[in-house]
Amino acid sequence: MNVIDMMREKLAALEPVSIDIIDDSAKHAGHAGARSGGGHFRLAIVSPRFAGCRTMERHRLVYDALGPLMKKEIHALGIDAKAPDEK
Repeated sequence: MNVIDMMREKLAALEPVSIDIIDDSAKHAGHAGARSGGGHFRLAIVSPRFAGCRTMERHRLVYDALGPLMKKEIHALGIDAKAPDEK
């Protein structure tokens, strides 16, 4: 299973309405984090779980869902997290 598939599996806990993950790792070749094996990703996710949450709370929910992937497989993650009514 590749990293994006693992991310999708973990993020399913947030009951996303939509999810888009882009691997930008190739743009960061040679970067210290890339050398250690961690990838650079951009995430756009829409979930009812984000309703009423501030940006920091939304990011914390994402980081918590991704758990151990944030220690090795993911070096950098850009997050655009919205509630369904914010599309």
